[in-house]
This record gives sequence, C-alpha cells and structure tokens, in this order.
Amino acid sequence: MPDLPRPGLPPGPYVGRHSGQRSGPPAAVPGGLPAGYRGRPVTGGDVGAVHALVAVCERALYGHVATGADDIAAELARPGLDPARDTLLVRDAAGAPAGWGWVHGGARSAVDVHPGHRGRGLGSALLSWAEARARASGGTRLVQSLPDADTAGARLLRSRGYAPFVTEWLLQIALPTEPEVPRAPAGVTVRPFRPGDERAAHRLTEDAFGAWQKRRKPYAEWARLTVDRTDFAPALSTVAFAGGRMVGAVLALDVPGSGEGFIDRVAVRQDHRGRGLARVLLRESFRAIHRRGGRGCVLWTHSAAGALPLYERLGMTVRRSATVHGVDLGAGARGSAVAPQRPGPPQPPDDGPQLGTASG
Repeated sequence: MPDLPRPGLPPGPYVGRHSGQRSGPPAAVPGGLPAGYRGRPVTGGDVGAVHALVAVCERALYGHVATGADDIAAELARPGLDPARDTLLVRDAAGAPAGWGWVHGGARSAVDVHPGHRGRGLGSALLSWAEARARASGGTRLVQSLPDADTAGARLLRSRGYAPFVTEWLLQIALPTEPEVPRAPAGVTVRPFRPGDERAAHRLTEDAFGAWQKRRKPYAEWARLTVDRTDFAPALSTVAFAGGRMVGAVLALDVPGSGEGFIDRVAVRQDHRGRGLARVLLRESFRAIHRRGGRGCVLWTHSAAGALPLYERLGMTVRRSATVHGVDLGAGARGSAVAPQRPGPPQPPDDGPQLGTASG
C-alpha cells in the first residue's frame, strides 16, 4: 500500500498546558545517548533520511509504508515547532539514522526507532529527551499517539508512566460499484469544490470546531495543511451551500497509486447539523472517488469526536487503530499517568489529517 497521512491528536483537556515560552537551547538527553550513537537537531536536508527511517519502522509494523515524505516535511514546518530545539535525529557510528523524535508546544511528541536498533535503550533515551524538552517549554503533560500494533512501544510507554486515554481509528470502505447519493436537505445545494471556495472552507471548518480548538488557525496555516497540499483533490472534495453561504464540506486527498481516496476533513455548520448533510457530502465524495477509478476510501477519526457511529452507518469499518498515551510531567518525577478525563464535546485533532466530524 502507498502512503497515507498519519493520525492527528485531539487537543482536549488531556493535552498538556503550555506556557507559550520558548526557552533555552535544545534539551540535552538526560543520561546521554547509548554508546555509539550521536544526536543533533533535524534540518530541512534530513527529510529524506527521516522518511526512510519512518518507512522502515512502518514496514516492520504494517507491512507497508503509511507516511509520505510530504508528511514529514509538514511535521517539521508545523507552526510553533522549532526544529533546532524541538527535534532530535540520532545516528549510529556509521552515520545512518537510528531514531528520531519531535516535541510540539511542550505537549505533543513522536518517537521512532529503527527496528535494527531496538533493545539498546535508544527508545528510552528519546522519550527522556522529549520529556525534558516538553518541561523546558513549560509543558506539564505530554502525549504521544502509538499504533496499537506496536505492543513493545506500548509496554515502554507504560513503564514510564504513560496511560492510554483516546483511541484513533483508520476507517475504510470498499467502493466496488458507484455509490448511491441521497437527496440533499431542502434548500441545500451540493457540488464539487471549486477554485475560490478556499476562504469559505477555511471559515466553515474553523467555525465548526471553534469552541474546542486551542486556537483558530489563520488562513495561511490552514491552507498549508489542506488546500495548498500537493495531494489535495478539489474534484474529490464536496461542498454544500444554503442561502449563498457554505454550510458543509468534505475535503479529500488523492494519494497516488493507492487505488482509494482519503477524506481529510469533514465539517457541517452547526445550524445545519442533524439533517443528514454529512452523509450526503461523504457519499458525493465516495462517488467522485469511484468515478476517478478509486475502489475504496479511508479516513481517520477518534473516540473524542464521537463520529464513529456515523461512519459505521455509511458502511465503514476499522482498518487499524492507534492509542493516544499521556504522562504528567510532574516536577522531580519521571512522570505519572495522566488520568483519563471525560472528553466532553467532539474534539478535532489540532493539526492532524482528520478533523473528526462536526456534522449530522
């Protein structure tokens, strides 16, 4: 299988609080790296090497690559992430990448270790670095999403006080025949995304989750994550209008060589929810994907969004899952488990590929 974007992280009350201060030089690795390894921040020239490392990890886990080089570049270009302070690339004695990690906003992190270098303490060292960097940034809690197939990684996180609290699912649907599309609600017009829809789609998607997101993304940042992506597919994306205003949108990606579509974001304006509009929009995009030659479609959602029943009613099933783990970065302790908290209203990922669903 070809590349599919990685899941995002929902920024609910379980995501660590951050002071907003950028402090000091890159965090040192507490206790240092294992013998024979050296580390430095990731640079723009490392994207290819980091992607190769991630690809090896994913092939070992899934049997295929699930992250593209563009996704690595997007992670490194995320607003608020300073590669010089917030990333670490570890190489072995021969100079080959052995592991890497990043920390964003003192609250979110990711760590990958090459399968050939596991069991040597490198994963623990990278986690120690991530926790130290989060503390230096003013973070009090740190979260990390881990594929459920990575049982060894889950054991390592639990040994360091991380606790699971949110589940993410990659959902799939087969499209062997052209899907039927239900009639749009009265007064609503549905059509493919067109040039000029970008600003309205930004306003709609940001408004749809404005009560729950940590902050509203300015257009340029939002566009870089959505409509300005090289794989954004306007012809596979669907929008809805009522009274001259956009009231619903499904934004889709065209993943080359995949034979399937990828739904990136789904949103319906609050006063049009509960009318079946999300179902119409998704079915329209499914039909466009089928007519383009796709024989399936996938999307990410998570337990805090509460959208799984909607997708299941559309015939989607779970392809694979991941779990968000969190740890309390208490002063003087290596970390203690983040107690599971009631997620409250649907929470979209902060800047991940799937906004979840504010729809009906």
